[in-house]
Amino acid sequence: MKVELRGLELYGYHGVHEEERERGQRFLYDVELEVGDRGTDDRIESAVDYSKVAAAVREVAAAQPYNLLEALATAIADLLMERFRPERVRVRVRKPDVRPGGIDVEFAAVTVER
Repeated sequence: MKVELRGLELYGYHGVHEEERERGQRFLYDVELEVGDRGTDDRIESAVDYSKVAAAVREVAAAQPYNLLEALATAIADLLMERFRPERVRVRVRKPDVRPGGIDVEFAAVTVER
């Protein structure tokens, strides 16, 4: 079984460029946690509560500014592994308002798996 959050939108001050760190921008987070059969007993106490997963993502994203998406995604994946003990975790961080080299793209993203 998999617990998923798609398109969790948080405003952040991450980026290599000074302007990104000063004005901030939107970041979109996609999270998957393989949780086995946790929650099949219909008890929230035995499940991985996705509201707590969302709060953990926000906690990491707000704790400090990151230069690189790679470091941000890794920090989130590490906390989710530690806090929720899933069999596997996948974190994708998307930066939708970016123009690498002045070229329009839908988004830039980094994915980390543990």
